[in-house]
Amino acid sequence: MKWKKNLMLIFMLLAGVIVGALLAKVTADMPILSWLSYGNSIGIDVANPMILDLSVLKLAFGFEFGINIAQIICVILSIFMYKGLVNRL
Repeated sequence: MKWKKNLMLIFMLLAGVIVGALLAKVTADMPILSWLSYGNSIGIDVANPMILDLSVLKLAFGFEFGINIAQIICVILSIFMYKGLVNRL
C-alpha cells in the first residue's frame, strides 16, 4: 500500500512539472500572462559542458536545472491534489 502512495506522489510531481512547463511555453507570448514563463536555470551549461580529457577517454559533464513560475504553481497544486487523493487509497 505504501508503494502506491509513493508512486502516486512521484507521478503527481512529474505531472506538475510537465504541465507547468507546457503552461509557461503557451503563455510566454501573451502580454498579460508572460510572467508565468519567468524563470532561471542553474548548473553546468549543456551547450558548453565541462570536459575531462584523459587522452584515451574524453568525458563531458553537463547538467542544467531550470524552473519557472508556472512550474512552481503547478507543483504546489499537484501536492494539494496528492493530499486529497491519498486519503482515498
